[in-house]
Amino acid sequence: MAKINGNEIRPGYVLEHNGGLWAAVKVDHVKPGKGGAFAQVEMKNLRNGSKLNERFRSADKVERARLEQKDQQFLYESDGMLVFMDSETFEQIELPADILGERRPFLQDGMTIKIEYFESEALSAALPQKVTCVITETEPVVKGQTAANSFKPAVLDNGVRVMIPPFVGEGEAIIVSTETMEYTERA
Repeated sequence: MAKINGNEIRPGYVLEHNGGLWAAVKVDHVKPGKGGAFAQVEMKNLRNGSKLNERFRSADKVERARLEQKDQQFLYESDGMLVFMDSETFEQIELPADILGERRPFLQDGMTIKIEYFESEALSAALPQKVTCVITETEPVVKGQTAANSFKPAVLDNGVRVMIPPFVGEGEAIIVSTETMEYTERA
C-alpha cells in the first residue's frame, strides 16, 4: 500500500486508518489565518458503515488502500444472499443482499456489476449507471396538463416508485439512473 500525505486525500480514496478501511466521502482543504493548513475529511467505514470526521495535516502520512474491481454476473438470490459468478474464472461467490442497499430492486438476472475487493474481501458492489425498467402502474394523461416541469408518479416492474413525464404511459420501457433513482429517458 502507498503512503500519501494528508493534503493529497481526495473524495473516493480508500484509506487504512485506525485499523479499518475508510472511504473519503467529502474533503475540505482549510487554510486558517493562524496555524498550518489541513484537510478536513469525512470518511465512511466500508465494513460497518459508520462515519468519522478527521483532520489531516500535510505532514501526516496515511495508508491508501488499493481496491481491485472485478466484473461479476448476478445469478440468483437465496436466503438473503446474492450469488455472483466471476466472468473470467467462473468462480461463484455469495454476498449479503444489503451490500446494494436501497438500489437492490434494480438488480436483474444476468446483470453484470462491479464488485470491489480488498485482498479477498468483497467491500462494495456497484450497479450499472442506467437500468431499463417497465412501467406497471401510472396515472392517465390529463390533456392540457403540460406545464414546463410536470411529472407524475409511476410504479416500475421492480416495485420502485419514480416520477415520470406525462407523455410516458403504462407498459412502456424507460431508462432509470441507479445513482439518483430517477427517470432519464425512454428505452
